Amino acid sequence: MKDCFKYDLIIKNARIIDGTNSPWFRGDVGIKDGKIIKTGVLEGDDSLEILDAEDQYLTPGFIDIHCHSDSTLPDYPLAESRIFQGITTEIGGNCGISSAPVNPERVKLLRDYAGHLKYDWHRLSEYLERLENSGISTNFGTLTGHGTIRLAVMGFEDRKPDEKEMEEMIMLLRQCMDDGAYGMSSGLIYPPGCFSDVDEMSALVKELKSYGGFYATHMRDEATKTVEAVREALEVCRRSGVPLEISHHKVTRKSHWELDCRTTVAMIEKARREGLDVTADQYPYNASSTTMDSNVPLWGFEGGMEKMLQRLQTPEIREKLKAESNESHVGRWGDIIVSYAESEKNAWTIGKSIAEIAEIRGVDPADACFDLIVEEKGRVNEVNYGMCEEDIEYIMSQRFTMIGSDGYAASLDYPGLPHPRWYGTFPRVIAHYCRDRRLFPLETAIYKMTGLPAARIGIPDRGLIKEGMWADLVLLNFEDIQDTPNYSSPKNTCKGIQRVYVNGVLTAANGVHTGVKSGKVLRKGRKTC
Repeated sequence: MKDCFKYDLIIKNARIIDGTNSPWFRGDVGIKDGKIIKTGVLEGDDSLEILDAEDQYLTPGFIDIHCHSDSTLPDYPLAESRIFQGITTEIGGNCGISSAPVNPERVKLLRDYAGHLKYDWHRLSEYLERLENSGISTNFGTLTGHGTIRLAVMGFEDRKPDEKEMEEMIMLLRQCMDDGAYGMSSGLIYPPGCFSDVDEMSALVKELKSYGGFYATHMRDEATKTVEAVREALEVCRRSGVPLEISHHKVTRKSHWELDCRTTVAMIEKARREGLDVTADQYPYNASSTTMDSNVPLWGFEGGMEKMLQRLQTPEIREKLKAESNESHVGRWGDIIVSYAESEKNAWTIGKSIAEIAEIRGVDPADACFDLIVEEKGRVNEVNYGMCEEDIEYIMSQRFTMIGSDGYAASLDYPGLPHPRWYGTFPRVIAHYCRDRRLFPLETAIYKMTGLPAARIGIPDRGLIKEGMWADLVLLNFEDIQDTPNYSSPKNTCKGIQRVYVNGVLTAANGVHTGVKSGKVLRKGRKTC
């Protein structure tokens, strides 16, 4: 029956924003076998289904260039947190940690540190095949993490790799790229990535050039040395000749607000004038989120999580770690909120700051933090208020800045109080920064979420409403759209996202998931069919 119709679906009477930053136009879109066959005025054409958009905006599906869904998609394949905000394609493996490669001799180190996955595979291809076989609701591609590669070869050793170890890391990187990774990410603020230097990073990133990959970096510092961190990232870009993506660009220390980001933006623009391919992404919130053990000085992690937990339970070593942590956290413990604790015992801490927990327990704030890490064996997360709105708006308004959630695929009943960016990033940019604050027109907001990230990642058949592209589409009401997820109640659907199509299949309508898993696993250099 389906083959009798010229189209499977025609969406009529839409205000089409095509993802190129061009002005919107009124028109229709015809879809067949998951692809956009025709745009324009489709009068008299037959279709299995016709939807009247009623003059609402039709945009490409949003592309999340920076997520961590690789760690949760196996358990949450419907990806409600992604689909309900209009995300149809996402790129995982960010901040230096990815699903592969896995060295079976060091898999315990990886499980103890990264947590979510079983890691009962070796190659990236094996992980991607599992996602493919189980089915997912979003399109998913991934980077490979420098930290995961380094851990597989060197564990958590704080030193330079020798020649043989460097060769092994290069071999693993090439293997992941052969398996379809879009590039490599780094997490230079976290172990084991923090133990590397610019020479190591440049040598590895250079390997991406022949694959057409890109390098995404969670820089070495986003607090008091952001300028120096951008300088290092640009040096890696310059030496390697590989495109650079600065991940979730921000400044997290009050003393450097409204100063450092002006310098880093100028540095990026200068680098672009000199011929370096540099872009950035950003989430639209004034708080970051990570694991609670990020408050432990980095030298405490040498040898891995187990060694770190032992140090926190050795009095004389703990005192040294505590002194360093308190010195770097003056005035900050009240801004760090527990968002997840694995055990029932510490469920009461969720939503409370470290300062509040310390007062309740009658201990020093660093002790309150360290006790939680030990009791939860590292399975405790935080939301950390550290940015200002002026910096957020300045970075977001730059022509090279795209949107990335830094979120995870999850359900509406996911445990704890995850960061609202998991559920509301893209509608928040449209509702607050585009419509209410008028930082840029809607066409520019959509471009930052579609055409720009598609070009950076290297996905030629998504991110635009154009004939021949996959039909990843969002129908939205610009007047009504609103990010309802917030810090105290993050697990909400967003208003104004009327319909979400993934590869031409209706996946959500007015905040209700249809249950389908029409997403595709994307691999660099391979066409989906």
